[in-house]
Amino acid sequence: AGAAAGAGASAAVPLVVARARGLHLRSLVPDDLRYLDVWADDATLEHLVGSDFLRAYRETYDRQPSFYDAVLADPTEIVLMIVPSRGDGTPVGLVRLFDIHVQDGYASMETIVADRRAARRGYGVIASRLIIAYGVDVLGLRRIECKVYAYNQLSINSLLRNGFVQEGVLRKAAFKNGRYWDIMVFGILRDEIEAQRRKDRYLLPAAPGAGDGSVGDSP
Repeated sequence: AGAAAGAGASAAVPLVVARARGLHLRSLVPDDLRYLDVWADDATLEHLVGSDFLRAYRETYDRQPSFYDAVLADPTEIVLMIVPSRGDGTPVGLVRLFDIHVQDGYASMETIVADRRAARRGYGVIASRLIIAYGVDVLGLRRIECKVYAYNQLSINSLLRNGFVQEGVLRKAAFKNGRYWDIMVFGILRDEIEAQRRKDRYLLPAAPGAGDGSVGDSP
């Protein structure tokens, strides 16, 4: 799967890497830079997420196409676009694993739902679950961590829904709107990920004579 994702990205053809009810994750392609252009200038997004990824695109690479090549060449980062199943294929955000340490088995995660209309539809929760599963199944990760501003309650709730545990606080580590804010540190381990996945998994059809054989619904 990892090799296929790389091949699809190299050819600049969007490749669906993971799929769930309501959305899929696909590889980043050069045409996606037009979405980054908009998201990088979104003041609300900067306030809520403060993404180093978008800052690097805006400030370090000055919105140049070379940013795409740099992302593709970075072995410590995987960036996937969040695309609703229904619609015209326009992504509503992105999710990424970064600071990937394959040998030690851990990485950081960032989820950005940039489209305001999609913010409360659960896309962030589901997209995070998909890339977490990718990290475990394809990369062999045993730990994923995430940082969030203390005032971003929506992101905190999303992490808790996905089984993350608050592990600490970086006190007064962010300066926003004229004051300092705490940054909350969350983490999830492989056994916790597997427990969460078991809760989300579709029910198997019942054995003959054991019920109606219905299949349960799951996010």
